[in-house]
Amino acid sequence: MIDDRDRALIVATQEGLPLVARPYRALAERLGWSADEVMRRLQALLEAGIIRRIGAVPNHYAIGWTANGMTVWDVADEAVDRLGEAVGALDFVTHCYRRPRALPAWPYNLFAMVHGSSRDEVRAKAEVISRLLGEHCRARDVLFSTRILKKSGLRI
Repeated sequence: MIDDRDRALIVATQEGLPLVARPYRALAERLGWSADEVMRRLQALLEAGIIRRIGAVPNHYAIGWTANGMTVWDVADEAVDRLGEAVGALDFVTHCYRRPRALPAWPYNLFAMVHGSSRDEVRAKAEVISRLLGEHCRARDVLFSTRILKKSGLRI
């Protein structure tokens, strides 16, 4: 559970950290706290799993990744966690997760996001995933995005 100060810290950071040499100090000044308290509270929130990570969120189109494909895979449920770990470890997969199937129309249970400068590049990366999955892959597809609908995390 978070207290009022944790909540204030989360709200203050959800638009991003200040782009300065010492962002935690700038954040502390804005909140009227010490930088030590900001860092201590952020560390505690990370350790508690209340926030998952602190990192940069690039705009894929701005950095030249104009082809963004969600690769979807139908693999055996008993193997999906192990296979998902392996797929998620690939350096070109930005996120990977398991989802329930929606049979009979949607047989896929493993999702892996892949970016590239062209759809051919994304398809080539999907082939790498396919080879990794091997005989465990029963069906697959690549769903290419056509525009950005939302580019932000949860807001409180």
